[in-house]
Amino acid sequence: MSKKSVIILSILIIFPIIIYLLWPSDENRIKKLFREGAKAVENENIDDVMSKVSFNYSDEYGLTYLYIKEGMGQAFQRLDDIMIEYEIKNIEIKDKTAAAELDIRVIASSGNDAGYIIGDAAKPVHAVFSLEKVRTKWLVIKTKGIPLYF
Repeated sequence: MSKKSVIILSILIIFPIIIYLLWPSDENRIKKLFREGAKAVENENIDDVMSKVSFNYSDEYGLTYLYIKEGMGQAFQRLDDIMIEYEIKNIEIKDKTAAAELDIRVIASSGNDAGYIIGDAAKPVHAVFSLEKVRTKWLVIKTKGIPLYF
């Protein structure tokens, strides 16, 4: 076997292994979605927030993508110093859908008042997010458990 054949064979074997090890799992992608989404809300960046939400979003409150976008814009005008604390309790993935359970607390200020707007120090709000995989990206399609504040 020539050196060229050995090199090509090595590349064909090693390259897929490297891709497999470095390619993020669906669970890690979902965790990243929540990490980036929380940061986007804290930075009051509505475009980044909405990039995590599916255009097909609908929930039990009758909210859709456009209602959420408008509501987030209004909330960002009223609130300052938003801080989100969350803990991912469970992620269940089935093919192209997933459900993520989170305990959430949101602290913000409005004028001179500051406090919890979702959850409190003793008890966070337990929310369930339904997600859908679009190509390699996960998007929120439904939420349960988060009270409406906008």
